[in-house]
Amino acid sequence: MNTHKDLIVWQKAMELVLEVYKATKTYPREELFGLASQMRRAVVSIPSNIAEGYGRIHTRETERFLSIALGSACELETQLILSKDLGYISTELAQQLCDKTQGIIRMLTSLIKTLNK
Repeated sequence: MNTHKDLIVWQKAMELVLEVYKATKTYPREELFGLASQMRRAVVSIPSNIAEGYGRIHTRETERFLSIALGSACELETQLILSKDLGYISTELAQQLCDKTQGIIRMLTSLIKTLNK
């Protein structure tokens, strides 16, 4: 593995960024600086922190940034559920995005556990 871009979890997180940006384009105007903005920050934080963690020399630092990415993924999942409950996205889209987010959460958790050994 040469760079963070070779990590499958980073690649999947980047795909999720594009999907969340696309989904939030349809949010009501009053949410542009509210929930939509919060979701975009959370989803961008996932691959960004994976990349930053991969660029660190010490394992402890890598774990810390992966943990931040994990927290952002959990935050995003909550915001997706809220978006569905508010009627901003369909139940189907919310489920698809939550499933992808859960996959990233599982991969990050596994990667953190591997580094802890």
